[in-house]
Amino acid sequence: MTGRTLLRGGLLIGLDRSVPDGQVGVDGRGDLLIEDDRIAAVRPALPAVDAEVIDATGMLVLPGLVDTHRHTWQSVVRQRGADWSFSDYFEEIFLRIGPRMRPEDVYAGTLLGALAALDSGVTTLVDWAHVQNTPEHADAGIEALRDAGIRAVFAHGWPCTDARRWMSNSAEPHPADLLRLRERIPGDDGLITLAMGARGPGSTIPEVTTADFELARELGLRITMHVLGDNDVVRLHGAGLLGPDITLVHASRCHDGELALAADHGVSVSIAPQIELAMPGLGLPTIERLLAAGLAPTLSVDSETAAAADMFTQMRMAVAAHRAWQGRELPARDVLSWATVHGAAASGLSDRIGSLAPGKAADVVLLRADDVNLAPLTAPAEAVVLAAHVGNVDTVLVAGRVVKRGGRLVGDLARARRLAAAASEHLR
Repeated sequence: MTGRTLLRGGLLIGLDRSVPDGQVGVDGRGDLLIEDDRIAAVRPALPAVDAEVIDATGMLVLPGLVDTHRHTWQSVVRQRGADWSFSDYFEEIFLRIGPRMRPEDVYAGTLLGALAALDSGVTTLVDWAHVQNTPEHADAGIEALRDAGIRAVFAHGWPCTDARRWMSNSAEPHPADLLRLRERIPGDDGLITLAMGARGPGSTIPEVTTADFELARELGLRITMHVLGDNDVVRLHGAGLLGPDITLVHASRCHDGELALAADHGVSVSIAPQIELAMPGLGLPTIERLLAAGLAPTLSVDSETAAAADMFTQMRMAVAAHRAWQGRELPARDVLSWATVHGAAASGLSDRIGSLAPGKAADVVLLRADDVNLAPLTAPAEAVVLAAHVGNVDTVLVAGRVVKRGGRLVGDLARARRLAAAASEHLR
């Protein structure tokens, strides 16, 4: 139980148009009351009876940001791939680094990456954990997410011990350890939710693709899978496997017909603008075609081997890429909704997170709007997307618990650095 917390006098940014009575459906100055792990009320001049008061004067108050696809375990080798192509990434990560990852290395990378996410206002991430070399590797990743205090969807993938056997016309079914994890992580387990990080038809024979998707659905799990082309969506449709429980990652080479199929079946899409722009061979962001198909993109960091850990970078990259190629505006508020409302839906958590509505989980971010790069504040959503950075993030709450206060993470960051340094040295 976290008690009562009152965020007093901030400028609350509204992104969810379905919120009734103007309760942060539009921007407005006011108070936000948290009771235990939930938002209890949002309106001006709320009483502070028995509540810890956090002065939000001069701050922007927004829902926690949502990253829908991050290989958090790779944070321990962050920035090593600045000059990699996609083929370089495959060789380094899946043929060299991945097989050498010990459970303690997975723990260190996941802990460091989750803390970096929280530091930047990302309160929920889909942890795309395709380093399941042993059950202990899975346990280490989950333990790190819990220790960081972030809300996470643990997308259980496959081993890195023999990448080609698992990722090239594979006849191997999804690792059976998923069944054990389902018992350990039931449908509603606080901050951690289980999902399947699936390989899909681009990596497996048709029988395995079908069996894997059926297993995920039998266990009640969402499915997230990388799609770089090869008519994967068409093949999923032909097998009767498309559905609203799927998130397609990248989808940059999907043709318009595939995107239309995805939209027709309620499929979500996650793009990673920075790494897609910077890593040759991965495919460029396909924002205009997604929008034309009726799909609202969600945003992700992907891998810190070649991308920044924050969503401000991803939002800016999305705006710049769209404007450069299409020559048309892309409303900043829409982009911010991709990182909140739509990200929550793609994570299967829209009933809990994504907006500042009463009853939602108290995942909240406070940005200092009077910092030199944001003041004078003339357009709140535009300021967040075009100019905000990690240094503006003053306070972060996850499920009503403060994880960053006064610009500093709460917790043992020195330990995370120490463990990550040891793991990085081992992996050299």
